[in-house]
Amino acid sequence: MNAHASTARAEPSQPIHIGDHLREWRQRRRMSQLDLAGEAEISARHLSFVETGRAAPSRDMVLRLAERLDVPLRERNVLLVAAGFAPAFPQRPLEDPALKSARQAIDLVLKAHEPNPALAYDRHWNLVSANRMVAPLLAGIPERLLAQPLNVLRLAFHPEGLAPRTVNLAEWCAHLLERLHRQCEATADPELVKLYHDLKSYPIPARAGPLSGDHVAIPFKLRHDGGILSFFSTTMVFGTPVDITLSELALETFFPADERTAAWLKQAAANLV
Repeated sequence: MNAHASTARAEPSQPIHIGDHLREWRQRRRMSQLDLAGEAEISARHLSFVETGRAAPSRDMVLRLAERLDVPLRERNVLLVAAGFAPAFPQRPLEDPALKSARQAIDLVLKAHEPNPALAYDRHWNLVSANRMVAPLLAGIPERLLAQPLNVLRLAFHPEGLAPRTVNLAEWCAHLLERLHRQCEATADPELVKLYHDLKSYPIPARAGPLSGDHVAIPFKLRHDGGILSFFSTTMVFGTPVDITLSELALETFFPADERTAAWLKQAAANLV
């Protein structure tokens, strides 16, 4: 899907019927009525009737179709409301007592990952939490760029943020844009689409060519303390969330990609004690 198509689909003309919503998600997933009907174990005729408003789906059918279409939990609530049912998935703040165990799990992962940096961010890439090893990497960045809400991607692309410090800027930012574009396609979230277009407006050089074969992952190379720190990252999400907040939360953990970076992290952690 190109950027214009993403924008168009992310800002539909306010469909008011469940059938309009289902059709949009089915088309976004590039599925035919026959494909979706087979996945949901209903007849294509019945699905057609639901999409055109000639039949009303049950609550269970709405949830089954949404699951087969991999609709985000936030949007599954929209589908349910459009069909005349109450939302099924709560959205609690992380401070809610019901999410205490999840919050503890996040804190545990971030803390246990030290002396390596790790952070958690929400669906729009706004920072939720970070361990102690992130701050040393941001030393010298203007305070106004670190104010809440701190958007992780904007900080990476900003000419006063991490961009001038990133050695492989074109390569790293192209990787981040590709990840964001996939999110735009998957969620049709207007805020993510706007973020995507905003980031593309930054003066980032074009990627010169494919990644060399001596890498196992795209590295993040950062100028720091007169040298270069090199990292690769992994992303973790909650496996079976039924709360919207948890379903949209991601944890990014960074690992040293060379011995110099590993040694620097150990020393930086010792200095923080």
